[in-house]
Amino acid sequence: MDSTQVDAYLRRLGVEPSEWPTGVGGAPGATLDVLRGLHLRHLQTVPFENLSIHLGEEIVLEEERLLDKVVGSRRGGFCYELNGAFGALLTALGFDVTLLAGRVYGEEGRLGIPYDHLALRVRTVDGGEWLADVGFGAHSHYPLAFRERGEQKDPGGTFRIAEAGPEAAGAGAADLDVVVNGKPQYRLELRPRALGDFVAGAWWHCTSPVSHFTQSLVCSRVTEDGGRITLSGRTFKATAADGTREERELDSEEEVLAVYRERFGIELDSVPTVGVPHSHG
Repeated sequence: MDSTQVDAYLRRLGVEPSEWPTGVGGAPGATLDVLRGLHLRHLQTVPFENLSIHLGEEIVLEEERLLDKVVGSRRGGFCYELNGAFGALLTALGFDVTLLAGRVYGEEGRLGIPYDHLALRVRTVDGGEWLADVGFGAHSHYPLAFRERGEQKDPGGTFRIAEAGPEAAGAGAADLDVVVNGKPQYRLELRPRALGDFVAGAWWHCTSPVSHFTQSLVCSRVTEDGGRITLSGRTFKATAADGTREERELDSEEEVLAVYRERFGIELDSVPTVGVPHSHG
């Protein structure tokens, strides 16, 4: 990423340079405060969404294509796209970023496919290591201390990073389980990965009839007051920071498009519908 792309990405997040402690060239410095701020802004401004799958749009895991979508088209995406783009931004800002592969826990505690999830291991200038994840949907609002094994309180819940251990089914000796409110969310491998390693996983999630991404529509983001709004098909849900929930059905396609535009900043020509998955080879 060049400085123009960095500036555009920061403005996509609603960040002005004067808001942040600066590093090289006037950009935000690679500090924990900056990482925390960018992490939360990303969750608030870039939706977690799988609309491309149901609009027949190709998903390409290359940095330029991800920036074109997230920054240029002001869209969101799922884990590979959101964490892939965010990792590129953090790297450009001077953070030491490692891509990690994860497998998501499903029903009855079963693990998903290899390269099921992409998360980020981020090192700040003071040598601290953090788990950053802006692509899981409902997750921590702030990065988690990577080496901490006790409970970590966050607006998104109580998190814990636990060593899976070789005795756990399918675990490597150094694998980690990310747990929220006592329930495992995903298992991380610690081997560094490249963005291209996740192509097969992304293809599977975009095309497999048993992938939850092909079976449903989702568009979700954290709100400015710490709550969450979600549009699933025509069902709009709003959860306040205190846990109060409201849910309503949208009556028309015009109303659906208006919610995408006004609540998520996404301009669509037509309403996406769940159908036959699109294959892009």
